[in-house]
Amino acid sequence: MKTETSETLRNLVKEKYGQIAVQSREVNAASLCGATCGCSTVDYSLMADDYTNLPGYVPDADLGLGCGLPTEFAEIKKGDTVVDLGSGAGNDAFVVRSIVGESGRVIGVDFTQPMIDKARSNAKRLQYDNVEFRLGDIENMPVAEDTADVVVSNCVLNLVPDKKQAFAETFRILKNGGHFSVSDIVLAGNLPEGLVKSAEMYAGCVSGAIQRDTYLSTIADAGFVNIRIQKEKRIEIPKEILAEYLSADAMRKFDHDDVGIFSLTIYAEKPAQCCGPGCCN
Repeated sequence: MKTETSETLRNLVKEKYGQIAVQSREVNAASLCGATCGCSTVDYSLMADDYTNLPGYVPDADLGLGCGLPTEFAEIKKGDTVVDLGSGAGNDAFVVRSIVGESGRVIGVDFTQPMIDKARSNAKRLQYDNVEFRLGDIENMPVAEDTADVVVSNCVLNLVPDKKQAFAETFRILKNGGHFSVSDIVLAGNLPEGLVKSAEMYAGCVSGAIQRDTYLSTIADAGFVNIRIQKEKRIEIPKEILAEYLSADAMRKFDHDDVGIFSLTIYAEKPAQCCGPGCCN
């Protein structure tokens, strides 16, 4: 399989998640790409956490696509302006809205039109006038600088080809002294080649992931401080799923090497006196 360009991978993710947007959580859980297109079967619940008992939870907005609960760790306050990156059908945005209250504001950003349509429909039905959803790319967000008190994101940034630019944009839209809490997929060690090269696994949040240390250093290079891991869990992929991508020998090696796929929830702050790239002389 030839190496895809960033644009090819971006279009692949947009196509897959566009399909997911028009289907139920139950259908999406039945296949990795969330569509009945002959894809390999991987249950999204391998990565997703349970939102059902959280205040503000809207079942119609939960497509089961996350890999953590960033809102639980994000230290959001009443009245905050919060930006949700890769907002999908609005799941995290609506939970955030229950925290910021009527005096706060929530902005969701997603690059998939069907997701934006679904999120806006949910917000309209719920009569939420302080939640909005904007179509745009995380690498070039339709959000003004110094807008957000808090940024959240759930299993999305690893799907962005240019993560350096994504974190630079996150830094730009945060107010001085603001912070983010994002849940994302990272790797420890080198995954077997067959797993990494699968385009379907890319759309399912694995092959788009980068090494843990590289991920953390990318955040630091963007100018963030006080970086810390708030939660970590290993993603256990069943052997019958791994067998679709790996040979028997590769599976044995995968089982015994210090290699793994992890969900991390990571917190970081934009300095109160901005000293990141592009904002100090």
